[in-house]
Amino acid sequence: MTLILGIDPGSRITGFGVVQQTPRGCVYVASGCIRTGAGELAERLQIVYRGVREVIQTYGPVTMGIEKVFMAKTQVKQAVVGTGGANKEQVQMMVMHMLKLTSKPQIDASDALAIAICHAHTRSSLLPHGLGAARSRGGRLRL
Repeated sequence: MTLILGIDPGSRITGFGVVQQTPRGCVYVASGCIRTGAGELAERLQIVYRGVREVIQTYGPVTMGIEKVFMAKTQVKQAVVGTGGANKEQVQMMVMHMLKLTSKPQIDASDALAIAICHAHTRSSLLPHGLGAARSRGGRLRL
């Protein structure tokens, strides 16, 4: 079983989501948002770096997926909702359904969970062919 970190980058709010990939699908582990507030871009990036580093140290994911910034129609929306034109609320509802959540995660956190789920699906299809970038060897991401 593999822990996967999903990151939805943003200069003011960066969402993160951690799922555990199992033979039966993904299981929710954690999610949240790193809020940078106002300030210079360099300061905000430092806050994002520290926040992501803390998430990695806390949960020990072995692989991660991160969404390209400023993409309206993405592979993630296609994988989770079935259409690249899905809105954030549709993504949020599908994430809740797929992970069997009883409450709504924050919008940016649900996007990050969707990224982690998409990464799990992509990773699963590549590993049997020896093409997956990260394999379950007990290793951890380091930042």
